[in-house]
Amino acid sequence: MSVAALSLLSAAAVRERAHELLDIALAGGLAEWRVDLARLDPAADLTAEVVRANYPDLKVPFHARWRHFTAAGRDLWSERADRTPWADPAQKARAEFDLAIVSVLLDAGAGAAWRYRDAETGIELSRSEGLAVASLRLFEAGVLSADPRQPLQAGGLARLDAARLAQAFQVNPDNPLVGLEGRVALLRRLGAAVGRPGVLFDEMAARAEAGRLPAATILEVLLQRLGPIWSGRLQLEGVALGDCWRHPALRRADATDGLVPLHKLSQWLAYSLIEPLQSAGVEVVDIDGLTGLAEYRNGGLFVDAGVLTLVDPADAGRSHAVDSPLVVGWRAMTVALLDRLAPRVRERLGVTAADFPLACVLEGGTWAAGRKIARERRPDGGPPIAVISDGTVF
Repeated sequence: MSVAALSLLSAAAVRERAHELLDIALAGGLAEWRVDLARLDPAADLTAEVVRANYPDLKVPFHARWRHFTAAGRDLWSERADRTPWADPAQKARAEFDLAIVSVLLDAGAGAAWRYRDAETGIELSRSEGLAVASLRLFEAGVLSADPRQPLQAGGLARLDAARLAQAFQVNPDNPLVGLEGRVALLRRLGAAVGRPGVLFDEMAARAEAGRLPAATILEVLLQRLGPIWSGRLQLEGVALGDCWRHPALRRADATDGLVPLHKLSQWLAYSLIEPLQSAGVEVVDIDGLTGLAEYRNGGLFVDAGVLTLVDPADAGRSHAVDSPLVVGWRAMTVALLDRLAPRVRERLGVTAADFPLACVLEGGTWAAGRKIARERRPDGGPPIAVISDGTVF
């Protein structure tokens, strides 16, 4: 694999270039954005307030897809997993990899209009929670399996079609889902790339040394193995770069000039694979080797709290391409600002970084605070910046 491309396929690259773009913005070098670091303290106040409201004991789990499988006070996946006769912990972990990978890749923004009514619990859900429960029910029904005798696996992704996903996700003209075709195409490419996603459990477990696996290694495996699924994205020397975009302000004297890696869905997935690995006996270490997530809840928190302001206020009323400098800069600065916000949140909560890693700050946390302030600012609770998406980015 190209050395230049490989240098962009890591959490360290995301963090380095995100902070570089933030520094450029602080010096007034971004045409679209201004930064007011004084507004970080009110953002930290809000985030700490939300953490205490959601988790009064401050026992915050990692930011992971598993949180969204809880509905109506029930842990829907655990209910199914507990009554399933697994041959061994590895078999369960492979199934959980199947579920988490599919569900996270389906977790791009659903749009404000889409809803999912869960027949078993009777509740109606939207956005990430709705997508999570819909994907769980899809998985449980065996639609993704290549073997009818083993419904809890996703070896049949290459056969998935838009009509079947639309039916499972209750999509119709009155209940539209943003990027339906893009989601199906992404899952089909996933099936073509790896067959069954659960095989990645064995690949990651094999990378552990003395039973310990750095969280950043989870991401590196994902980026290298899943690169081919990101159709139409940038490539460098024949290597697909995934969630990596160009920004004119970031300069390098090599082939990576202008390139800004973000890897939002892949990092969200890396966080979500920690628990299956640990349950199967692999100790995941250095959780903060991963970064914050460049998505619209975290990013919206900084815009709505006034940390980030648009140079041209009219841009708030326009829709922006995901590869535009405005959106790339917003997403990158979100990653860097999360690193600056996290110590402030911990200080307010009286916790240490060791006991309260970034994954807990996100879960407790910035994602929920971003949603809360969005609902206060806009009737639909949507993001402050409208991004044109194909269903595979946010």
